[in-house]
Amino acid sequence: MPHVILLGDSIFDNAAYVRGGPDVIAQLQDILPTGWTGTLAAMDGATTDDMPIQYRRIPEDATHLVLSIGGNDALMNIDILDRRASSVAEVLNLLADMRDRFESAYREVVAELRGRGLPLVVCTIYNGNFPDAAMQRTAQTALAMFNDAILRVGIESALPIIDLRLVCADPGDYANPIEPSVQGGAKMARAIVRVLTGEAPDAVVFAG
Repeated sequence: MPHVILLGDSIFDNAAYVRGGPDVIAQLQDILPTGWTGTLAAMDGATTDDMPIQYRRIPEDATHLVLSIGGNDALMNIDILDRRASSVAEVLNLLADMRDRFESAYREVVAELRGRGLPLVVCTIYNGNFPDAAMQRTAQTALAMFNDAILRVGIESALPIIDLRLVCADPGDYANPIEPSVQGGAKMARAIVRVLTGEAPDAVVFAG
């Protein structure tokens, strides 16, 4: 029996933000094909450093893994936006250092999960829904550095990639600036099912 495991952070573990509505795992379980099941191993607030806890939560009968991690790694580096810099080059170097640290940690996570010999799908970090337009623009620019790393690792590993920036592109997809709503969760669940069942277009990056 196919058994899908969701790993990562509150992009999947969003029960605390949907005000009693169905969370991502509930919506996924509702639309998985007959005979499939899904389990939530993701943990709200998790970063790449916390993934070993989730490795131990993967059941022995798991058949498919879906990973969405990195948003909290980005939040931990948000102070970089307030640092003083003497040039654009200095800013770009700071961002590149941040990206390189994340990419190294992300590669370790992907290598660990691939080592289990199960099909693995990875997801980019969505852009969020910040009420201030300037903050939204800044966040998107900074997150692009993290998503560049995710895409590079995923493509190098020939993994299916769900680009959540395109899946969750409507304000209604968010319960707050950074957490998915019921609507956003439903979109992600549909995207996951389409990729896992082969209904998605034959492309590495699945947009929704």
